[in-house]
Amino acid sequence: MLPTFFSALEQVLEPTTLGLMLLGVAIGFVVGILPGLGGAVTLALMLPFTYDMPPVQAFAFLLGMWVVTATTGDITSVLFGIPGEATSAAVVLDGYPLTRRGEAGRALGAVLFSSVLGAWIGALALAAAVPVIRPVVLALGPPEFFVLTLVGLTFVASLSGENVLKGLIMAFFGLLVATIGIDPQAGIPRYVFGQLYLWDGIDIVPLVVGLFGGAEVLQIMLSKQSIAGDQADRAKGVAGLRTGITDTLHHWWLVLRSSLVGVGIGVIPGMGGSVAQFIAYGQAQQASKHPEEFGKGSIEGVIATGAVNNAKDSGSLIPTIGFGIPGSVGTAVLLSAFLITGLNPGKEMLTTNLDVTFSMVWVTVLANLVAVIASFALLRPLTRLTFISGPLLVPFLLIVLALGSYTASNSFADIVVMFAAAAFGVAAIHWDWPRVPFLLAIVLGGIAERYLFLSYSLFRWNWMTRPIVLGLWAVLLVVALRPLVRGFLARRREGST
Repeated sequence: MLPTFFSALEQVLEPTTLGLMLLGVAIGFVVGILPGLGGAVTLALMLPFTYDMPPVQAFAFLLGMWVVTATTGDITSVLFGIPGEATSAAVVLDGYPLTRRGEAGRALGAVLFSSVLGAWIGALALAAAVPVIRPVVLALGPPEFFVLTLVGLTFVASLSGENVLKGLIMAFFGLLVATIGIDPQAGIPRYVFGQLYLWDGIDIVPLVVGLFGGAEVLQIMLSKQSIAGDQADRAKGVAGLRTGITDTLHHWWLVLRSSLVGVGIGVIPGMGGSVAQFIAYGQAQQASKHPEEFGKGSIEGVIATGAVNNAKDSGSLIPTIGFGIPGSVGTAVLLSAFLITGLNPGKEMLTTNLDVTFSMVWVTVLANLVAVIASFALLRPLTRLTFISGPLLVPFLLIVLALGSYTASNSFADIVVMFAAAAFGVAAIHWDWPRVPFLLAIVLGGIAERYLFLSYSLFRWNWMTRPIVLGLWAVLLVVALRPLVRGFLARRREGST
């Protein structure tokens, strides 16, 4: 197996293959920065160009493009508070506040360096998981997936800041929004109010773009300042690059832990990158010595979300390669590339075509390295954008927001959703209501409903006593009670002093 691993590297470094990978990286770099388009959509657009390519070249091009969008999507999240990808939403929570303090360089240094480390850890996990992926994933069924979504929802408490009640209320409204559309079991429209657009539910892209990016753009417009505020030292942002890298190395355990969360969630089909980010963010806040800084510019929050964002892509490749079950929308498109190039997921990818599988590992490592180097080279002009006067920058940002929202499904209704979400986000900021629990509940609500229905249909209520489910119930209990126990101990310490 080891000779095949290194021979796969030789195939990737072959001039034609390497050139196609670099072309894919360039396309992914631009797509990641532009909000709304998304890596999966671009994969679908580029798929026809791979018809006559050998398998290694085809995946060097497609995979190089796809994995880079997650890295560069963090750039606009940090600089403008506009998620370049739906899976970059959690980066906004602490990356953008750092930019507002004039520390864009530090935030970018941390998120980009943690991204490349997360990608490498994910690639290593992919290589190591090749022999054992099938029995592990097949051991999980709808009941286990349902309890995992509940574990994700328990992070609502830790993501609510000091006011847990407000967080729970926002999560409740998020779950209501998640029910909009066709009932997946009964086939009956719910809360569509006669609008055909709502039959498919509210798309997550315009919602995320408006709730975070749109709200922040409106805040800039109202404040009439630059994104970085009235900072006197405009070189401060660039100077913080080395600090961000140092911060990442200092929190190496957080990088490793968040990357493993990304791989673990990525393996589970249908969970998605947004879920992985918020779970990693929540566990980072719970484990932090300074949880009160999260949401206000915590470098730990930036590092955790940066690392998980790339590691989850390698995780989603594991079930795709192992037995043809895509772990995400992007890998579902990649599955089409398997068929186009004449590859069959499963036993063939682990035996006769093992070199193609290992080439994916090398492409993930090299593509992310190239993207991060290019991002560091462009750091100075990128951070300068944050010091442009708000009234001059806002029209451009509004156009980007509108285009990003429209490309989600090519519907003007998405732009309306984006502006409505932006207004809701501004109101939440003004009255100090947390936005993250609202978004987390929307992301997890539909997934939880689907897996609950499948669990009951297959096992009735006996699914609650399955061994793995019982173990996950214990994890859920620990996650739910940990913030309460920490708060109780903190109050007890204060009372004793």
